[in-house]
Amino acid sequence: MAKLPIRDGVKGIEPSEPAGLSALPEDEVIVRASQGSEDAFTLLYERYVNRIYNYIYYRTGNPAEAEDLTSRVFHRALAHIHHYSNRGVPFSAWLYRIAHNLVANWHRDNSRRNEVPLEDQTGLSHKGEHPEHALVTTEEMENLLKMIRKQPSDRQQLLILKFVEGMSNADIAVIMRRSEGAIKSLYHRTLLALRDDLTQHEARE
Repeated sequence: MAKLPIRDGVKGIEPSEPAGLSALPEDEVIVRASQGSEDAFTLLYERYVNRIYNYIYYRTGNPAEAEDLTSRVFHRALAHIHHYSNRGVPFSAWLYRIAHNLVANWHRDNSRRNEVPLEDQTGLSHKGEHPEHALVTTEEMENLLKMIRKQPSDRQQLLILKFVEGMSNADIAVIMRRSEGAIKSLYHRTLLALRDDLTQHEARE
């Protein structure tokens, strides 16, 4: 499967880690953030904000909603970071779990899955492409995104973590609270389902 394009992230965010903190182990940065250090939490925010935005964007298909939900993820993280404890669950996985729960609530509230309009796609074509080739590429990507959003929530989550974030099965297993073997099995079933959808789509054209 083609790697999905990475979004530019939340507008106005330019990672610039606070001086001195960036050399510390992340666990120490988290401790400082939990003790009320604004600089420490800012460092964590800037490290992860675009990754969380990308994840939410591909789950919602709506840039404005993705920005709002990303903001809510970090507000919630800030409010509860003093409860965070690394017991085999990296800080990034904790953030993805918060994001997953907020996206699930968003889908329930909206009772439908939004789709990404063609004009909102970015990063789908490369300089030097002929316009007709760029159009085909964009249409193919939109069709792929539509098919992904028709999958059950856990399959959407798996595909985005794997193809947008480039995560390993082991890392995905931690975030989704499943065994690595279960993730491999889910991945296999998901690819088969997508293949069937693509075959049906091509047959209708």
